[in-house]
Amino acid sequence: MKDPKLKTIYVCSECGETSPRWMGRCPSCGAWNTMTEDVVAPPPKAKAGRGTIGIGGAAMRQPGVTSLTAQRLRDISTTEEKSRIITGIHELDRVLGGGIVLGSVVLLGGEPGAGKSTLLLQLCGAISQEVEVLYITGEESTRQIKLRANRLGVAQDNISLAAETDIDEICGLIEQTRPDLVVIDSIQTMHCSDVSSSSGSVSQVKECTARLLAVAKNYEIPTFIVGHVNKDGAIAGPKVMEHIVDTVLYFEGDKTLPYRVLRAVKNRYGSTNEIGMFDMTGEGLTEIENPSQLLLEGRPLGISGNCVACTMEGTRPILSEVQALASKSSLGTPRRACSGYDYNRASLLIAVLEKRAGFFFGSLDVYINVVGGLRLDETACDLAVCLAMVSSLLDQPIGDKTIAIGEVGLSGEVRSVTHLENRLREAQRIGFTQAIVPKHSLSQLDTAAFKGLQLIGVSYLRDAIKAIRQGS
Repeated sequence: MKDPKLKTIYVCSECGETSPRWMGRCPSCGAWNTMTEDVVAPPPKAKAGRGTIGIGGAAMRQPGVTSLTAQRLRDISTTEEKSRIITGIHELDRVLGGGIVLGSVVLLGGEPGAGKSTLLLQLCGAISQEVEVLYITGEESTRQIKLRANRLGVAQDNISLAAETDIDEICGLIEQTRPDLVVIDSIQTMHCSDVSSSSGSVSQVKECTARLLAVAKNYEIPTFIVGHVNKDGAIAGPKVMEHIVDTVLYFEGDKTLPYRVLRAVKNRYGSTNEIGMFDMTGEGLTEIENPSQLLLEGRPLGISGNCVACTMEGTRPILSEVQALASKSSLGTPRRACSGYDYNRASLLIAVLEKRAGFFFGSLDVYINVVGGLRLDETACDLAVCLAMVSSLLDQPIGDKTIAIGEVGLSGEVRSVTHLENRLREAQRIGFTQAIVPKHSLSQLDTAAFKGLQLIGVSYLRDAIKAIRQGS
């Protein structure tokens, strides 16, 4: 029988808006199908006492009465000997901005099976030689964690395990033991006894995260929280959870491929442009220190429809192979499909090729694929995508040691891109001998520094196509 003191409300998982009834669209943020049912108990009535003035049965704060004190900004010390914990996992340190900041709360999300728990357990083992680690699991038993640690070869001396879902018990254990790092796996399994709804609900996730945040800030204990994702790929729970934490990381990767990408979408202590790349093996996650060479391994040579692009992920240039296939369509409306590349951008480039360069794809199916599971969102890859499509249309291969870098405008012009020097140095290191780049950028480069790499400057898309046809 339902407790008469409890009431049912509906909470928007995007903005936290509440409603007494379900609605298809949130009236506050406008998101569709985000109202989830929640059961809450009314807050207890405060009693008038010392420091309060009762008015109409309600309690009010006494003006000027508080125990809170404030510090001047100039008096706050920042000279601690160690403000960050260096994990030794270089790809993770890169994404975090140089290590784990003391007192920070990091939210790690990702698809099921991506390797979130594996990454955090390897993190615990990497830093356990120097610091004390507390690992709280709500999804597995301590014996299961032990079996995984043995398989991964994790050092286990300074790692403490506890299987618990009561957030008050967990906070009490953290305050009692004062570890140097805490891992919560996962926040959707935790529950607070003061909240009447079930574990994983919006109210539970919000309250549990807030209590962990308070403990982490009070005792300067860095805390990693694992968050599940919903069917749309966003972290499940209220959006406010992502706002109150210091760092939000996403662990991405195609299940059919062994590569995993760690990406920061929010970081108060570092850049959000850096990524970390890992390889999922039977012994756990291993760092990929040379992703360009790995992504280009096994590349078919002398085949039409292939071109190498270079994208910047933070300060790291990564070379990736772009494949395009243009074939006769049997449908009334030709099909366009993209994997790892924006569909709308591809349609734009096809229109530019037809209007400005005279290559017609109107009756052809066009497929674009980025090898390795990487996603190319940067406009600097436009030229490589265009050349790959033209190569497939003409059935004429592009040179195996040729790379194309440049943004393509609606007038068919090839525009300059940022960090061109870094991109060319990476291509030179991998062994490329020819680079098609924007002509305007050549005047800003020291061409003598790129020995063995022929730089071909082009102003328009027609010039780039002419260059690959002459070079093949």
